[in-house]
Amino acid sequence: MLNQFSLKGKTALVTGARTGIGQAIAVGLAEAGADLILLGHRDNMQETERLIGQTGRSYETVLIDLSKIDQLPEKCAKLAADYRIDILVNNAGIIRREAAIQHSLADWHAVIDTNLNAVFILTQHIAKPMLERGRGKIINIASLLSFQGGITVPGYTASKHAISGLTKAWANEWASQGVQVNAIAPGYIETNNTEALRKNEKRNAEILSRIPAGRWGVPQDLVGAAVFLASPASDYVNGHILVVDGGWMAR
Repeated sequence: MLNQFSLKGKTALVTGARTGIGQAIAVGLAEAGADLILLGHRDNMQETERLIGQTGRSYETVLIDLSKIDQLPEKCAKLAADYRIDILVNNAGIIRREAAIQHSLADWHAVIDTNLNAVFILTQHIAKPMLERGRGKIINIASLLSFQGGITVPGYTASKHAISGLTKAWANEWASQGVQVNAIAPGYIETNNTEALRKNEKRNAEILSRIPAGRWGVPQDLVGAAVFLASPASDYVNGHILVVDGGWMAR
């Protein structure tokens, strides 16, 4: 049975793998046997590279700025040509906090470009050879805000609702061709993106009071879900949004 969760012989591309959720998933996939391609826009993956190195798996860092949408098609096409990618984890994302009435158009475009448009472009290019081979795994990182509205994050909420929809749309088209597309919706996780919330005493208390588990999640809480969705164990799972939230959505 454990062989169903093995990723030996597979290569996984993880975006935004420098810290937090992306780093934890990248290391977890390596521990399950995958070799890694780490995609970021700055050469600062040293900690993730060190952790992957300890697993004995190989890794390579590729520098692409996902916010530069005009350059992405060419760079993603080269990436797909240069590497055989069996697993794609679309994790990279940004957030801008501002009351909806004041939310600037610049912030709106920045969030939508990175969180949605870049995911669409990258996945198109990586999925094509997967479909030609008749096998592949695509994991999008969604959010609780794929289901809820949130507060002061309209751009982020819109992007994560769209990621949920794209996950289902791609699954509808590609499941019959051997490519599984699913998403993980993290709950409130201790990352750089949630630091402002955790430092806000009132909001932190409100959030904790609703989480049945009684604590914020940590990036490692998502690793098991990622390995499952990347492995043969999930070959009949398609278009699913797997919530990992300590029970938040059940409250």
